[in-house]
Amino acid sequence: MKKIYIAGPMTGHSDYNKPAFIEASLFLMDMRYVVLNPATLPEGLEQSEYMDICLAMVRAADAIYLLEGYENSKGALAELAYAEKLGMEIIKQ
Repeated sequence: MKKIYIAGPMTGHSDYNKPAFIEASLFLMDMRYVVLNPATLPEGLEQSEYMDICLAMVRAADAIYLLEGYENSKGALAELAYAEKLGMEIIKQ
């Protein structure tokens, strides 16, 4: 099965935009993807620690799925740039 990483805005959103990530995750699982969802990470880490984990998740994926508003998120843009550098498939919501 194809693995897909969800990227989108979290910082500054209520509940870190988790509802949008969960909705996307359910949609992608229905499409038979193995979903790598950063919204499932525990709270309490530093931003740099989240990025370390998320970039490892991007490396493990075959594609990246961009949530609405990703272009306003520094983290999501960094994940997108990394995915592009790795030659991954890019899918926009």
